[in-house]
Amino acid sequence: MRVLVTGGAGFIGSHIVTALTDRGHNPVVLDALLPAAHPGTPPLPDAEFVRADVRDAVAVRAALRGIDAVCHQAAMVGLGKDFADAPDYVGCNDLGTAVLLAEMAAAGVGELVLAGSMVVYGEGRYTCERHGTVRPGPRRTEDLTAGRFEPRCPDCGAELAPGLVGEDAPTDPRNVYATTKLAQEHLAASWARCVEGRAVSLRYHNVYGPGMPRDTPYAGVASFFRSSLARGEAPRVYEDGAQRRDFVHVTDVAAANAVALEAVATRQTGALTAFNTGSGDPHTVGEMAVALASAHGGPAPVVTGEFRLGDVRHITADSARLGKDLGWRPVVGFADGMAEFARAGQRASAVATG
Repeated sequence: MRVLVTGGAGFIGSHIVTALTDRGHNPVVLDALLPAAHPGTPPLPDAEFVRADVRDAVAVRAALRGIDAVCHQAAMVGLGKDFADAPDYVGCNDLGTAVLLAEMAAAGVGELVLAGSMVVYGEGRYTCERHGTVRPGPRRTEDLTAGRFEPRCPDCGAELAPGLVGEDAPTDPRNVYATTKLAQEHLAASWARCVEGRAVSLRYHNVYGPGMPRDTPYAGVASFFRSSLARGEAPRVYEDGAQRRDFVHVTDVAAANAVALEAVATRQTGALTAFNTGSGDPHTVGEMAVALASAHGGPAPVVTGEFRLGDVRHITADSARLGKDLGWRPVVGFADGMAEFARAGQRASAVATG
């Protein structure tokens, strides 16, 4: 199968290209190598390469010739710095996706695997002893400042028990990045209905592993901690470190993309199917920081009590559907993955040049 991988020179995209090649497919990489993601030319995947922006309709049209399916990874990622980033997020993520889908429709390419994200859920699944499953509202600045980090039941104010989020949970994006990721899914679903195409969205949880960018406000928390350790500094853990996340290794995510691309032709036409893509083994951010620092040889993490508006407290995946429907299983365990990542190389960031 000949697969166009947008963003294929990036952290996750490059691993997907390797996974596809290893499974006998023919990936074609389309990547703009934008300075915001790449301060210089990164090591390029061993595949046909097209340097172009996914928002460039002419370039995308040319790249789609002879393509069987598209794996859409190109996006601006992370929470960002502040709302001033909103136009860049919408332009890269939503306009880029719209241009890609329009050109796929014109070219008759009807199969898509999209890099989705768990951020579309907002806060995760919570249970109140009295009211059952509830959806707490956004956390208030005054509570966070006072160190009250846990969401409370919106009906009675009681403590809540966090649980696993399934794909049928309501979406509730709580920052600009999350909003654009949900918009990408809506665009893909609309495209699938219009052209009787097939689309899969893999809602990534906290992806980590070799090749993560360093020292950038647009990377994930694992990258922040690894960057600090590389500088000989203690990882700074926000809030109280008890935020629950699902850390999934990048090679497992790449394998999920390969499996989804091979199976997307069997999905229902005119529809988008979402799959959580997580390890199934939740850990707190504090536990991750300790594991990473210990494997690296220190220094030990520091819990700061700081917070970022727009962060959610707990979000962990129920990825059973991906295993049941497509046969995917994560293979890299938390301890082994963190031990590897503690010594793995990171990509240069664009902070110094941006």
